[in-house]
Amino acid sequence: MSLVLKIAFALAVLTGAAFASEERLAWGIQQDVLIIGELHDNHDHHQRQEAAIRDLAPKAVVFEMLTPSEGEALRDVARDETAMKAATLDFHWSNIADYASVLANSDVIIGAAVERDAIMQSFSEGAAAVFGPDADKYGLTSQLNETELQTRMTLQFKAHCDAMPMDMMGGMVEAQRLKDAVFARVVVKALETHGSPVVLITGNGHARMDWGVPVYLEKADPKLRVHSIGQGEDDSAPQGVFSQVVFSPQAVRDADPCAAFQ
Repeated sequence: MSLVLKIAFALAVLTGAAFASEERLAWGIQQDVLIIGELHDNHDHHQRQEAAIRDLAPKAVVFEMLTPSEGEALRDVARDETAMKAATLDFHWSNIADYASVLANSDVIIGAAVERDAIMQSFSEGAAAVFGPDADKYGLTSQLNETELQTRMTLQFKAHCDAMPMDMMGGMVEAQRLKDAVFARVVVKALETHGSPVVLITGNGHARMDWGVPVYLEKADPKLRVHSIGQGEDDSAPQGVFSQVVFSPQAVRDADPCAAFQ
């Protein structure tokens, strides 16, 4: 990477300037896969995803928020926000309407969501058993080291408001690993079918370079050039390692997400 781009990255991280020219320059780096993380309810994060897709013009965009059949259902839908909102009205993701502008700028839309039954099965049987014959290729047959496992279990415990038994968190980690590996497999297939670059729209946790989707992409094809963007709020950075971290104002949230557990 050139010195100019390294400086641009630093400026984007330090200033958090939304859609700054330095940030847009970073999107244009030669890569096979661009992963754009998010907090699912932050509108500014979706705007940044839209801008990146518009600038990069990827060959395909993979969405965590869509099932494969939902992605296929959007193939012939007009690429405008109104049409996308109407077409996704009954989709499973609760705030899918918030992604209308992102979808409208995506020429090829691919869904990657994992079926609920498969997620539940991974709790008891493990991610590798549910993933199928390519589990070894994607690194799922290797056990996590104890330090990473305990760290991830603690994060899952906190993410569920300290309200679920800690001994269930190992299953939560396996479900997360299954999702990461499935998203990676869908991205690899998109690259094979449509070429590069491919964009993945997903949550910050899946975008982490240290244990998210990039880990499984590297296992499947070490030659892939992967760039991952984590999106924070105000001066709070997302947890984990990313190629680039950018910031937006904190979203206005109506309710305490942990209230239901109290």
